[in-house]
Amino acid sequence: MKLVRTVSALRAELRDARRRELSIGLVLTMGALHDGHLALIDGARASCDVVVVSVFVNPTQFNEATDLDAYPRDEARDVRLAENHGADLLFAPSAEEVYPPGFATTVSVSGITDRLEGQRRGRVHFDGVATVVTKLLNMVGP
Repeated sequence: MKLVRTVSALRAELRDARRRELSIGLVLTMGALHDGHLALIDGARASCDVVVVSVFVNPTQFNEATDLDAYPRDEARDVRLAENHGADLLFAPSAEEVYPPGFATTVSVSGITDRLEGQRRGRVHFDGVATVVTKLLNMVGP
């Protein structure tokens, strides 16, 4: 398994798979991998030719900086678990790679987010999640 940190390195690693028209699966995570993540990696491995696991603690979905700082991070453990479950690539970009200077686009989903914990977590959380998921899907192109 390869660990990549930039979009350009990710795309370079996936270039041959795309050229060969192989299926690419993506498991989106914020790290701190657990059995649910591992089941998703196993499922992707069973149904895709190439499996990418993203590990990105998304700062835009935290309302409080203290919550972001307290989020568990153990990249070496995540790498080991992803590799043991058959991931081909682990994409672990920095916040600057995902949100470069001048970035100003936000994806907002109305309606359902208000009913799904919207009052507890608020629009900032759901806009942050929708934005990063859109960005990661576009970066990987599963």
